[in-house]
Amino acid sequence: MSVDYVVRLEQGRVTTPSAAIVAGLARALQLDRKERDHLYRIAGLQPPGDRMVTDHIPPGMQRVLVRLGETPAAVFAADWQLVWWNRSWTALFGDPRMLAPEGRNLVRSRFLTSRDEGKIAAWPVVLADAEASDRAIVSDLRRASGRYPADRRITSLIAQMTEKSHDFARLWQEGAVGGHIEDRKTIQRHGIGPITLDCDVLTDTDTDLKVVIYTAAPGTSDETKLRLSLLAGNATPAPADS
Repeated sequence: MSVDYVVRLEQGRVTTPSAAIVAGLARALQLDRKERDHLYRIAGLQPPGDRMVTDHIPPGMQRVLVRLGETPAAVFAADWQLVWWNRSWTALFGDPRMLAPEGRNLVRSRFLTSRDEGKIAAWPVVLADAEASDRAIVSDLRRASGRYPADRRITSLIAQMTEKSHDFARLWQEGAVGGHIEDRKTIQRHGIGPITLDCDVLTDTDTDLKVVIYTAAPGTSDETKLRLSLLAGNATPAPADS
């Protein structure tokens, strides 16, 4: 979202903002749920309901994210759509703004291999157990589909993945339901080498937003390499909020 667009919106020269733009404004203004819903309505949009996937990050969660400091962190919606990330995440993985929003979905990134499908930017992750990790993501998506059965974004994603990915379709047929909690991953950071990190996933029970955090064991070479990668990424622009 450009500054010029926000100015035109404020001046009334833009009258039909998309839901993604309104969600981004709500996050930037740190609106609570009632204020957010009012913003949606005056924009002529239906506010996200309890039965719909939301990209809105509550003010309390936003404050927690700020307090994470230089820890690489990102927020995914219930359908594993990347909706927020910090500068450290960009330094470690690359800038997701280089992709269209539909290319920032972790499920698509993991199961679609064609270049023209789009992937999360510079996702150089080596999984300790790729099968187990894929199964965890699919079972978490199934759990979300049960909570939001009428949400078009989830139903469209599942239909697309079932059609285009044999591995996804196979795991989806298993019918497992669960949450993705933690994992251990190795990041192939260009110019620094492999960095083995703990990946923890904290899920907000009200919104089903998932906060993904990467940390290194204290006093290890991985901690040193993580710091180096963050220093190397300091020259990148500030992260987007949507």
